[in-house]
Amino acid sequence: MTIRAWGYALLCWLVWSVAVEAAESRQDLYEQRAANRDGTGKFYMGREISHVMGHQGAGWLERPGREREERTDLLIERLPLNADSVVADIGAGTGYFSFAVAERVPEGKVLAVDIQPEMLAIIDEKKRANGVTNVQPVKGTITDPALPSATVDLIFIVDAYHEFSHPREMGEGMFTALKPGGRIVLIEYRMEDRSVPIKRLHKMSEAQAKKEMRVLGFQWVETGDFLPQQHFLVFEKP
Repeated sequence: MTIRAWGYALLCWLVWSVAVEAAESRQDLYEQRAANRDGTGKFYMGREISHVMGHQGAGWLERPGREREERTDLLIERLPLNADSVVADIGAGTGYFSFAVAERVPEGKVLAVDIQPEMLAIIDEKKRANGVTNVQPVKGTITDPALPSATVDLIFIVDAYHEFSHPREMGEGMFTALKPGGRIVLIEYRMEDRSVPIKRLHKMSEAQAKKEMRVLGFQWVETGDFLPQQHFLVFEKP
């Protein structure tokens, strides 16, 4: 074997070794245990990841009493936005929030990110039916929100983060997508409040949310307590 061939073989081995090491380090992020009810058995930073609510639950997202029960009007009103903000709604579902937020950013746009084609089809149909031009459906994956680097002013996630099967990878993708100084607003049902009528694995505590955002590099800004059932947690990219 020539020196050039040896060099090429060594390079291939090094690339393979780095890839294997990276894959193993990713596996170490998660732990598989016996699943609890409504859980996947996959644990991240001590939290069991819940099952995903599929597109079959679209009607529940659009239920008539949702604004009254959860004060979604206050949630939308309190999002830190400017008229020209670029906003990403991660886990957009039917676009319940995407279209309402789009009205607050008439000179900007809302990137409605979801992994389910059925949900994106619903958003597309709403766009056509209502003549909305500043909502853009985005097909993400379980590990990537599919957003360009440093292009987003605000990311918000409503009752979806706890279902991410790969929260570290998704979190890193969101961190990369935000501009410096950009913010992420995490909305989750309060684990600390037993009166909130939601299954346990579909809730998150403030402490857990802060812990998971901290390892991504986000800095906690504030926690709003104005919603009847949910945390309104604001984090910032330095």
